[in-house]
Amino acid sequence: MKAESKMSFRNTGRIAGLLYLVVVITGIFSLAYVPSKLIVWSDSSVTFNNILNSQLLFRLGIISGLICYTFFLFLPLVLYKLFKTVHKTYSRYMVILAIVSVPISFVNMLNKFAVLSIINSKERQQDLMMFYLDQYDYGNLIVQIFWGLWLFPFGYLVVKSGIIPKFLGVLLMLGCCSYLINFFGNALFSNYYKLGISSYVQLPATIGEIGTCLWLLIMGVKNKTITEDQNNDLKWNSN
Repeated sequence: MKAESKMSFRNTGRIAGLLYLVVVITGIFSLAYVPSKLIVWSDSSVTFNNILNSQLLFRLGIISGLICYTFFLFLPLVLYKLFKTVHKTYSRYMVILAIVSVPISFVNMLNKFAVLSIINSKERQQDLMMFYLDQYDYGNLIVQIFWGLWLFPFGYLVVKSGIIPKFLGVLLMLGCCSYLINFFGNALFSNYYKLGISSYVQLPATIGEIGTCLWLLIMGVKNKTITEDQNNDLKWNSN
């Protein structure tokens, strides 16, 4: 019975890793690769022609984004099963902060569908196309708040649990700060993206999330016994 429980725990870790892998791959494709190939923020004419001539790639970016957000809905729920005995309150924070971002992301995707409508309309209005792309970009900026906030309780749980290397948990918590720094930088300074520091600021989040994803997928998790402090914490939270 104990062996079965241990195997189930490891399998849950690998399921979380698989979900995370899908989120990472589709997220990189839809949020980084496709925009880098099609969108030139300073030139609406070039962007218009790029999307017009590569509509399939643009549509694949939309589908990839929707897949990413769908899997991201289930990822924190599986992670909750791994970490709920470590700290129930932080586990709940992790789930809530992650899931809040999903409906925002889905609604924000409507801006990309609007771009397709404009591209295929008889009156091709480049300014209107860029308006919706800007709205999509602003939507991503807002949802970054929650993409960052959920990483702090997640990282804390990783550090406290001992079932995943602690340095990954530290990177995840720093990743929370990364997202928030980039959010406030973009929100407060119009030329923030021109400084070229956002990708460096984002490094802890990138390394922490991809590293955690691969660790869960390849190594699984240790079937660690809950410590006395964690048991006391769990009892306090259940009162």
